[in-house]
Amino acid sequence: MTETSFTPVVFLKAGCPFCLKVRLFLLEAGQLDRVVLREFVPGTEEEAEIRGLLGPVVEKVTFPTAELTPGNFTNESDAIVAHFAERAGVEPEAMPTYQSYLTGVFKNLGALYRENLDLKKRLSPA
Repeated sequence: MTETSFTPVVFLKAGCPFCLKVRLFLLEAGQLDRVVLREFVPGTEEEAEIRGLLGPVVEKVTFPTAELTPGNFTNESDAIVAHFAERAGVEPEAMPTYQSYLTGVFKNLGALYRENLDLKKRLSPA
């Protein structure tokens, strides 16, 4: 399979804010039809299959993960977005829906996640 006939594969976990970030970017950038999406619901057989597939090729299986070119995997959402932004010739900063997600819901989820970690740390016995 040559790189010209290769279709990137993006692995997404349902309910993951980082996965939604990538999906939303791909949608707004008009790139959804240029990738194979492998989305799964946590706890399913499909998740086990995907984790088994990715385990040998990435240092740590996290989501999103993308095979951008044959054998070249990344699980950093910003790197995935940057790859497809360059490929599509678009600037993520100029995409209103994507930016709205980043500065609204995504930012708030990050703050809640950090607050939760802090609370757990303070409540756990030393």
